[in-house]
Amino acid sequence: MNHFTYSDAGFQMTRSFEGLRLNAYQDCAGIWTIGYGHTGQDVIPGKTITEAEAEALLHADLAAAVACVNRAVNVPITQGHFDALVDFCFNAGRGNLLSSTLLRLVNLGDYAQAAGQFALWVHAGGEVVSGLVRRRKAEAERFIASS
Repeated sequence: MNHFTYSDAGFQMTRSFEGLRLNAYQDCAGIWTIGYGHTGQDVIPGKTITEAEAEALLHADLAAAVACVNRAVNVPITQGHFDALVDFCFNAGRGNLLSSTLLRLVNLGDYAQAAGQFALWVHAGGEVVSGLVRRRKAEAERFIASS
């Protein structure tokens, strides 16, 4: 088990891709979302939060992604690997990370092949989403740069 914390650079990457929305909205997959990409049963149509609440939700949501990546990865990785995996986990979901070929390849120590897996996760609602293409490219670049 690893014991990484999410770096400032990783945190900023997540914030920049998520953007801040203080009013609940449906994302490109139709999921109710608020703040910096927060989803869940507490997000309902018409809900409004403050920027401070959005920051608190982001930190809590990222803590879950950090814990998931630390538990799931059982080989030595770098901070860049970790940051890329946490952003992916936060955005794609813990279940998707845990069942992914990306994680399987990381745990085999095949970082080069693992880096190529990010580009496969660019669909929402059955469509390629340009924002996900940019995000996965950034995650892969952070992952590769630290290999």
